[in-house]
Amino acid sequence: MATAAGKTANARANADLEADIRQLKADIDKLTKQLAKTGEHGYGTARRAATEGVEQLRAQGEAAFDSLRSNAKDIEAQMMASVREKPVTSLAIAAGVGFLFALIARR
Repeated sequence: MATAAGKTANARANADLEADIRQLKADIDKLTKQLAKTGEHGYGTARRAATEGVEQLRAQGEAAFDSLRSNAKDIEAQMMASVREKPVTSLAIAAGVGFLFALIARR
């Protein structure tokens, strides 16, 4: 009888071990799927953040370009007004600047 009880206990232990192994495989499969989803989510989040960053930088660049363009137009308008008010002085300044550039170009 002792051997029959031992065989029954051994068979029960083997069945429990097989059930534990099946459960472990199922848990590993579940973890693998969760890790894959987490990786996809992380990649999507990083890509979205990068896209938003690029859009923000592009908007800032366009704003800076518009500001520079506006400032250049203001300076041009001021120069045109100055030339209209004092044409002789403007001509003398232009001749002086041209002379300086000529001196620098010779060297």
